[in-house]
This record gives sequence, structure tokens and C-alpha cells, in this order.
Amino acid sequence: MSLGLIMNNATAGINTAQSQLRVVSDNVSNIHTPGYVRKIADQRSLTTQGVGSGVEIARVRLATDRFLQASTLNASADAGRETVRYELYDRIQSLFGDPGGDTSFFSSIDKLFGEFATAAEMPTSAAARQSAIWKTQAVFDEAKRITGQIQAVREDADGRIQSSVETINGLLEQIDKLNREITRATVTGADSTGAQNAQAILVDELSGFMDVRLTPRSTGGVEIRTGAGLLLVGNSAGKLEYNRAGAVSGTTNFNDIMVHEPSGSVRSLNEGLVSGELKGLLQLRDVDTAQAAEQLGELTAKLADELNRAHNASTAFPAPSVLEGRNTGMSEITALSGFTGTTTIAVVNAAGVIQNSAEIVFNGGTMTINGVAATPATFLTVLNAQVPGLNASFTDGKLKLEATGGNGVAIADDATAPSSKAGRGFSHFFGLNDLVSTSGISNYETGMTGASQHGFAPGQTVSFRFSDSNGVKIRDIEVAMPAGGGTMTELLAHLNDPVNGAGRHGTFAMNAHGEVTFTGRGSPPAQMSVVNDRTSQAPSGVSMSELFGLGGTRTARSGTFEIRSDIVSNPSNLALGRLDLTAPAGTPALSAANGDGARLLAGAGDVSTRFGAAGGVSGNTSTLSRYASDMAGSIGAKSNLTESAASGASALLNEASSRRNSFEGVNLEEELVLMTTYQQAFNASARLIQAASDMYDTLFGMVR
Repeated sequence: MSLGLIMNNATAGINTAQSQLRVVSDNVSNIHTPGYVRKIADQRSLTTQGVGSGVEIARVRLATDRFLQASTLNASADAGRETVRYELYDRIQSLFGDPGGDTSFFSSIDKLFGEFATAAEMPTSAAARQSAIWKTQAVFDEAKRITGQIQAVREDADGRIQSSVETINGLLEQIDKLNREITRATVTGADSTGAQNAQAILVDELSGFMDVRLTPRSTGGVEIRTGAGLLLVGNSAGKLEYNRAGAVSGTTNFNDIMVHEPSGSVRSLNEGLVSGELKGLLQLRDVDTAQAAEQLGELTAKLADELNRAHNASTAFPAPSVLEGRNTGMSEITALSGFTGTTTIAVVNAAGVIQNSAEIVFNGGTMTINGVAATPATFLTVLNAQVPGLNASFTDGKLKLEATGGNGVAIADDATAPSSKAGRGFSHFFGLNDLVSTSGISNYETGMTGASQHGFAPGQTVSFRFSDSNGVKIRDIEVAMPAGGGTMTELLAHLNDPVNGAGRHGTFAMNAHGEVTFTGRGSPPAQMSVVNDRTSQAPSGVSMSELFGLGGTRTARSGTFEIRSDIVSNPSNLALGRLDLTAPAGTPALSAANGDGARLLAGAGDVSTRFGAAGGVSGNTSTLSRYASDMAGSIGAKSNLTESAASGASALLNEASSRRNSFEGVNLEEELVLMTTYQQAFNASARLIQAASDMYDTLFGMVR
């Protein structure tokens, strides 16, 4: 071997050792840098015409493991989803208070019934009446507050989606920029590990927002796709687009997060998104909060309905001169059809003595009033004729009974065969003596049948949106009200038409109580919401979605209830007594000391009633107290589940990160061993150079 070759080998060895020492120095100096991946300098032998000519650094690479990296990215996405869900759902649970405490929303419902029990013992006590009114109003005020706060959580989630999208777009741009730097370094043979380390940190941050898949590029850098395959970073960066809804309500249809891929195609990110903070926010906004609000709406609506049931079966003393019902959302004939049983409408004087009365015996589409035959079309005329001093009218979907001559109006059902339509007595169905009023329709058991007239004019339209289980829009469909006789059978058939209606995506059906529901097709089934409703029922002015509770209108109900204003201003209007139909003629059928109505109000929490499907809970028959208890347990259990899921996901992320760090991270002891090895290699090469130099000196001396 020539001296020149020896010198070249030694010089190559020194340069290689220096490069390796620089790599070790970088590793040691970044031992505490979060996300830093240690560098490895791969060394290779050089040969010239089959003869060894030293060594060199083939490349400097990162000590990455694709499988450990993928495991960490998946764990990071899961942790991001579960953590944000728990964080926001815990806020929802806190709104209701401690279910086992005395100050929770659910305990206040029990206290409400206790106030009426006290009033039943002291029906003439103004203080007892006032306390019962205040406690009842406080419950509905609290329900309204909770509803508003749930919507605030929903708005917060929507705002965080917007913020996350902006952050993700910044990350995609930076990752794409580093891709170009890595490609340039790869082409020129420069060290790209610094850019790769920075890129890995950005990818880790991105994985917290969504599930991503990485594919190494042949030119250096990475290609990034979502778990569903949408391209986020390729030859250039994609971009996410989202327009937040702003202030939302229970019926708001949110926009999709759209992905503008580098190729120019535009697709919904919601489709196939399974984890990450974005998925958690979407699930919280579109599912968790909506379910909580819907279940609260069902509980509050049934609470109001049962209190109204008891109050309509009772009468104030003295009896009120006017009983004006709520908007039924129906025409006069439709509203008056379908009753069975017997009720009595009486005109009473200030002393509670019945002056005139009408016993009404219902038989579906016909009836008798004091034995005189009548139909829904002639009901008001016959009633007014049979009860002198009473003026009955029906306007804009409301029934109104007014006594003249300073008298009052009282209603009582027959004890053995009470009037009933969709499970409600005559007075209760029309809301003639409601305790709790509402600005809209809160009960969707309309009592209508297939032959009932729906009252929506032909050509009026309603726009439905059908989405998959991920909230991704499938299709918007505008359906016009059909021409024809205007029966519910015709309306449902038209809605279910696969061409002109929504039949391709699901089925509208009406149950025995006149409640219309939608069942989506597919597995999981399609979800339906209402984008725009331009229908108006004549004469009530109520839209179809309001009348039947379609498309999210059920979730906003709990914020619409309040005690009737005239009762708040005058507690004597609280109906705590009952009309005694067995009282002898000329004797009082009402008295101030009667507390039977208050007892009905006190026992309203223990009356079995039908609860509709709400918040992921199927419809069932239960009492208010039991339903409230079950709801409290459900919310608490779901909060615990989200906490456990967040804790478990964080633990998995820590474990995955620990395994990855043990492989990719810097181990000081290993680096010290490598440093010693490279120093020795450097010294060996230096000694070889010194030996070659000495040999050169000897050779030159011989020549001289």
C-alpha cells in the first residue's frame, strides 16, 4: 500500500470520526428537546479498484420507526378526541349540579311537588300559593338557563372547530415547506435531519387534531392523508375550509369541514373522520350536546304537561271568567274530532254555585251536548245554545270559553268515563286552564288520525337535510305539500314518495297518538334535519316541523316554559280546588277551602306518562320522578365514561410515546459510548497520519 493511500485512508477516517462526533454532539445537546429524534450517521467503506480507500458517512438519518410512529400518531388522535369530549361534557354535567345534592336541578323538581303538597293542606294560604308558584317558576327558569348553557357549550365547540381548522392549515403549510427543504437536501446530498426533526414535531401536533397516515416520498419528506384517504400534503399542501354557524340554536344545521386537496378536488372531512380533537368537537357539538338538550326538553315538556294535566282538572276560586286555550296547531274540526268519554262545562257564580252547565258525551267524530246531537262543525253553536251565559269560540287554533254576567267557567271530567284524546282530557288537550304556558308547540301527540285534515296548503314547501352518522350531508330535498283532500294519510304518503318525497332516505309514520316520527334507512340509519320550513297550517299559523316536532325543534323546548302570567301576578288564580258535580242544586260546587286540585299537582310527579324517544333514549312509560332520576344517572354515567375514555386514551398515548422515545430518543450513556468510540477512531486515524508523516520524512531523508 502506498504512503499516499495510507494518508488518504487516515484523512477519511478523521473526517468521518469528526462527522460522527458532531452527530453525537447534536444528540447530547438536544437530549431534553421535546420531540427530538436522535441522529444516526451511517458509515460505509470506500474502495478504489478493489482496494480499500477509507471510509465515509453515507448519510445522516433519524432513528425513526414507522410502526412506533404510526402507533403514537393514532394514540395522539384518540387522546385528542376523548380529552376534548370529556372537557366539554363535564361542563354539561356541572350545569345540572350534583345529582345527589339538595341544590341540583333534579332535586328542585321533587321540591316543587312538595310545595304543592303544602298548599293542599293550606289552600287558602296566600304564602303557600306564592311559594308553590315561585318554586315552579324557578324550575323552568333553571331549565331555560341550562338549555342556554348547553347551547353555549355547542357554540364553544363550533368556535374551537374554526380555530382548529386555522391551526391545521398552518401546520400543513409548514409541513409542505419542510418537504421542499428535505427534497433539496436529498438531491444535493446535504443533511436534512434538522428539517425532518422539525417536520416530525409538526406531524405529531397535527395528529392531535385528526387521524392521519404518513407515506415516505421517494424524493424525501412525507405524504399525509387522513384516515379516510383524503390528501392533505403531497406535492403541495391542501387546505381545510370551515365557516362556523355563529350563534346557534337547537335547529341549526352546521356546515361541513371541507378539504381542498392539492389536486383541486373538494371533499368533506367529516366523512370517515374517526379520531382527533376535530372528531371530538364534532361529536360533542352534533351528538352529545344535542342529546342532552333533547332529553332535557323531553323532561321539561312532560313536567309542564303533567302540571297542566292536574291544573286543567282543577279550578280556582272564584272561577275565572275566561278560559283561553293554547294554539293546538289544528283547525276547529280536526281539533274537536277524536274525543271519547264525558266532560262537563259549567258556568258558576262568585259563590261557586253552578248556574248553567253542559254535559258533553264524545264518541269520536260525533257528540251530544245535554243530549243534543252535535258534530265538530256544529259544536260551538250547540254548546252556546245549551249553556246560557257562555260564549265559546275557536280562533287561530285556540278554543276560548267566556262567561258573562260576572260569572266564571269551570270544567270537570266524568269520574268513571273521563274525556280523552291522545291521553288528554278535554280541557287539558286545549290547554284551557294551563298552569305552564309556552310560546310554541311542546306536545307532539296531536291525536290526529289518517283521516284528519293537516291544514297545509298545496305547494307550501319544507326542505329536509339527510346526513350520515358522521354528520356528512347526503342530500337536501325540498318537498311541496301535496294537492288533494289534505288528509294525514295523503301527506305521509307524499313525504314517503321516493321521487317527490324523502322515501329514498327513510320513512315518516304516525303512531296511535298522532305523533309523527322519521326513521332513516341504512345501517347506521340516515339522520334528518329541517333546513327551511315554509309551511303554515291554517288557521293556527304553525309550521309542519313545529306541529310534529321534526328536525331539531324538540331540543329547544326547555327554554320556552313559564308560569301563566295572570297566575304570577295574582296567586288566587292558581287552581287548587275541583268542581264538585255531585253538589246539590243551589249549593256551592266550588269552595276556597277545597285542596283537591293541589293534591293532584303534588302527585303529578308520580303519574305514569309516555315519554318520547329523546337523547338516544327510546320512548317509554315512566313517572316524572323516575325519568328525572334516570336522566341524572344517564348524564352522570356518560360523564364518567368520557372521563374514563379520556384517561385511558391518555394512558395509551403515554405508553406509545414512551416506547417510541425509548427507540428514537437520546440515551446519554449510549451517546457517551459512541463518543468514546469515535474519539478513539479519530485518535487512531491521527496516529496513522503521524506514522505516514514519519515515513515520508524518513523516505525524504534517504533521498537526500
